[in-house]
Amino acid sequence: MKNTTIKTIAQVTSLSLTTVSRVLNGSAKKYRISEETQKLVLKAAAKLNYAPNRAAVSLRLKRSFSVGLVIPTLSNPYFADVASMVSHALRAKGYSVVLMDCDEDENSEVEAVRLLVAQNIEGVIIIPSGAASAHIDTLLQRKIPVISIDRYHEDIPVSYVATHHYEGAYDITKYLLQAGHKRIACLQGSNSVVSNNLRVKGYTDAMKAAGCSVFSVAGNSFTSESGYIETKLLLQKKDRPTAIFALSDTILLGALKALEEDDVRVPEDMSVVTFDNSSYLDFLACPITSVAQPVNDIANISIKILLEQIEAHLKGTEVQQMKLLINPSVVYRKSVKKIGKGRPGRLV
Repeated sequence: MKNTTIKTIAQVTSLSLTTVSRVLNGSAKKYRISEETQKLVLKAAAKLNYAPNRAAVSLRLKRSFSVGLVIPTLSNPYFADVASMVSHALRAKGYSVVLMDCDEDENSEVEAVRLLVAQNIEGVIIIPSGAASAHIDTLLQRKIPVISIDRYHEDIPVSYVATHHYEGAYDITKYLLQAGHKRIACLQGSNSVVSNNLRVKGYTDAMKAAGCSVFSVAGNSFTSESGYIETKLLLQKKDRPTAIFALSDTILLGALKALEEDDVRVPEDMSVVTFDNSSYLDFLACPITSVAQPVNDIANISIKILLEQIEAHLKGTEVQQMKLLINPSVVYRKSVKKIGKGRPGRLV
């Protein structure tokens, strides 16, 4: 089937190429084209399944209309959700998305950014895999708009939108304390990323505020393997914990596997909570109480900021730096058991 072009629509409507082009590129009002003519053009375009030639538009406007999305790993359900929401929202705005999965590796992230720059990308959304930031400085030097999601670097002038990781960890730890737990183990991810360190701080501050000593902070990656190994070791302790706080759902899965192998029941023998709130938590044998990140809000706000920065860059105006933290919420399920004189319930 022959492709529909602007020329095809002009022939069908008996209008000039210039008029049809102005209607389709959104400049009809500027040239005072009547509403009747606009409707005629748009109706013909819809009937003929007209789709603009992206390559031609890019060449004419000298723009790529593409955004790079750099994430640590798609194996983490949270990052997969972010990638899906960001991609769908950007496509709705007329942008294509170049997705880079870095497998939680800083070197892969640096290479991903280099490749994106070579593709004449208009902007970058990045969730850093580690502490390295020189490659992000390169984006800034080239005046490529960039924004961080979830994880961010505090020492470079890059806008970010993230969960208030500290508040989420503090609140869910306080909930465990209210349930009577004092021996609460924290299974962390990589301490080279800010989100992990803020969650650990939220946990430790809540413990100290309750007059409890920090029981254990163990682990070195956001993987199920790390959760499995550290839980196996915790279960060997003479005074093992009564509750486990996994700092991600991937860590949680490993912890649950270790508990099952040792016939430790949740919540009868061990209370368990996590951070991320993947959809599958409701379908586990024991639904797990979790800190829910406002993924949809984070994605939409990030895109809005990035597109505003792209427009500012095109106009040669100053880009305003934005730093936004959005409060998460605790989703209460059935994985926390009250012990002693504890009284679990909604936080006040």
